Amino acid sequence: MSRTPHILVVDDDREIRDLVSRFLSQHGLRVSTAADGREMVTALEGGAIDLIVLDVMMPGDDGLTLTRNLRANRQTSHRDVPIIMLTAMGEETDRIVGLEMGADDYLAKPFNPRELLARIKAVLRRFEALPKAQAEGHEERGKLCFAGWCLNVHTRTLTGPDGASVTISGGEYELLHAFVTHPGRVLNRDQLLDMARGREAQPFDRAIDVQVSRLRKKIEPDPQNPALIKTVRGGGYMFTPKVEQKVTP
Repeated sequence: MSRTPHILVVDDDREIRDLVSRFLSQHGLRVSTAADGREMVTALEGGAIDLIVLDVMMPGDDGLTLTRNLRANRQTSHRDVPIIMLTAMGEETDRIVGLEMGADDYLAKPFNPRELLARIKAVLRRFEALPKAQAEGHEERGKLCFAGWCLNVHTRTLTGPDGASVTISGGEYELLHAFVTHPGRVLNRDQLLDMARGREAQPFDRAIDVQVSRLRKKIEPDPQNPALIKTVRGGGYMFTPKVEQKVTP
């Protein structure tokens, strides 16, 4: 990232906002703050935000609701902005739910500002390393088709070569969407976790392996000898078919 990363800190505690803002600014980051969801939306509309530090417990819409709404809104350019969630000490449920809704990392309060800075840098590095989708504008194009299969990005449904609909979970859809928009590219597990926004699985490496196994059982002619989703030893996975875009009415 050539320009200075712009961080948005969202917390109803003014002391925490000021502390975090001052510390991050001292370490070369540009920082904006918001006290609630309304101010967060205004800040997002006002400029390019590279990462959000978001508190869970806030009056009005809490951090979990704000994360869910942001990830679900396909009309905003900020839908994919990485989020680090701040949770109360011991609130493991909030942490798990937050990750399932699309948060990229979490930090329990009280926290060391240096640890927050380290996590911000780590998340930004991961997002910089993500390969760009080959199918620019795929959200507007309707269907992404491969080897007789078609993934409808409007209805989030999958149809097979025989035209029949195949049931897939939200997490499977997001993972398959990551593959079909990056055909022929080796994607490691961290990249797949970052791209699979709707992931249902726990945020650990093996979770991706489980999801890939489920997908293979649904789309591979022979799941034991996969031809569409290849395993790359020491690297991750590669989606091999040619992908074509089809516009739906």
